[in-house]
Amino acid sequence: MKQSKTDKQSIPSEQVVRVSIETDAQLADTLSDHLVGMYDAAVEFVVDQPGANTVVHGFLKMTAYSDEKRLLIERQIADYALEIADIFQVPRPYVQTEIIADQDWSEKWKEYFKPFEIIPDLIIAPSWEPFDPPVEAKVITMDPGMAFGTGHHATTRLCLRMLQDAVRRKAGCSLLDVGTGTGILGMAAVLFGAGSVLGVDNDQDAVSAARENVSRNALQDRMRVSGRGIQEIDERYDLVVANIVHDVLAALADDLSRLTLPGGGLVLSGLIHGEQTESMKRCFLARGFTLSEELLDGEWGALRLKKIGEAG
Repeated sequence: MKQSKTDKQSIPSEQVVRVSIETDAQLADTLSDHLVGMYDAAVEFVVDQPGANTVVHGFLKMTAYSDEKRLLIERQIADYALEIADIFQVPRPYVQTEIIADQDWSEKWKEYFKPFEIIPDLIIAPSWEPFDPPVEAKVITMDPGMAFGTGHHATTRLCLRMLQDAVRRKAGCSLLDVGTGTGILGMAAVLFGAGSVLGVDNDQDAVSAARENVSRNALQDRMRVSGRGIQEIDERYDLVVANIVHDVLAALADDLSRLTLPGGGLVLSGLIHGEQTESMKRCFLARGFTLSEELLDGEWGALRLKKIGEAG
């Protein structure tokens, strides 16, 4: 049932909100990417029949919940959907939001998470489903819990491609994963050959989920997970990766630069190709980095930069 007028005193401060968008099928991928990239939502699709509209459901966790905050997000998403619909010249999508129970989502999510090859020879598999992987494949077994994030999004694939190459070039390197979420990037880096990984996140649910996933994959000897802010970290790293969103990356730029060793690498994603990737290039070139690689996947982009200076 759609949430309507509610006694604010009865609403917990943290809620899972479902955003439902009924839209022309042409917009489904773009709107899904928007929900994941801008709101860190988990996404599912429903198509009733061939040629019919698609319904995109995004599930996002809201802290400091209020009806006003939920409705603001609903309006923001509706405005973006209308803008995209105008570009594609299709009917206006219909957007609505509602509160759902954590336990309902945590069980429903399992229906949509199946083993999949995220990049060649790296498979993400749910912890609850029996799976017999190819002998040569690397496998991360995980449960996203309520942290959200299973690696389906383009930005995760882009980061993994860059990390795979970077770690192979510097086996045994140290890596900092900023905004680790469920720990996928950090765990993959260990499987690629990183010597030590620290994953940090300011969301306690993410920290708990990532720690459990690291333990589940028996990687705790080489990967630690912390709730510390990066402002509190003094160590510097051979590689730093941050798959967040443009505005947060810009706000963290000084710390991301500080934490990267001279001669080390910085991988950034969560960026829409074009204005956002160009903005990040300017931001870090001004801080003593050079551009090593830029990758695209649909409308999303990722950057690999090198900090100028001698390693050591």
